[in-house]
Amino acid sequence: MVTPLANDVWWYDLSGTNAFLVDDDTLTLVDAGMGFHASELIGGLRAAGFELRDLDRILLTHFDMDHVGGLGAFDGTEVTIHVGAADAPLVTGERKPPLSNHKGLIQRLGGPLVSAPDNPVEPVEDGDTVGTFTVYETPGHTPGHVCYVSESLSTAFLGDLVRESGGRLEPSPWVVSYDTAAVERSLRSLVERAPAFEVAAMGHGVPFKREGSRRLADVVTTL
Repeated sequence: MVTPLANDVWWYDLSGTNAFLVDDDTLTLVDAGMGFHASELIGGLRAAGFELRDLDRILLTHFDMDHVGGLGAFDGTEVTIHVGAADAPLVTGERKPPLSNHKGLIQRLGGPLVSAPDNPVEPVEDGDTVGTFTVYETPGHTPGHVCYVSESLSTAFLGDLVRESGGRLEPSPWVVSYDTAAVERSLRSLVERAPAFEVAAMGHGVPFKREGSRRLADVVTTL
């Protein structure tokens, strides 16, 4: 099922990981959970009043099995997948995660749970726009991690740059990040550059419906 967060924004709570549905005149899924979440993703479309044929695009915040594993549910559709340029070759299967990095090793171990999608994959870079969303490159959790901010919807999709815990946001920790110093730089940059937004929608934890940009700025003060 899906839970409304704001006008035209819904939250999928996929048992420990999040995905989101947005209608900004183009129906958009943000992240895709695990492979076994396929039925929930499609069922959530219907619960929000849509059909699978209405979905036009998927925005991926990054390559991790709990964010790309469900892409197979959309094979055979005309959905276009957008993902940060540095992570795009991992999504398409053209390149494997590096064994030289502890997070890359984790991603390699999850490889059997991920398959390359049939859909076209479009790399996005800092400053690109997709519908009402502006892309912000926020590397650290993964090299190609991006956030998507829609000023008109007052909503930011933060992926795993941060996670919610106990009502607060905290940066992506070392154990699941390529580079925590880069995570901190990305946080500072996003807070400085992004417009104010109400809804803060992250990959793990409970999204915030109000004062999202302020809550994100609070994280920076603790770095």
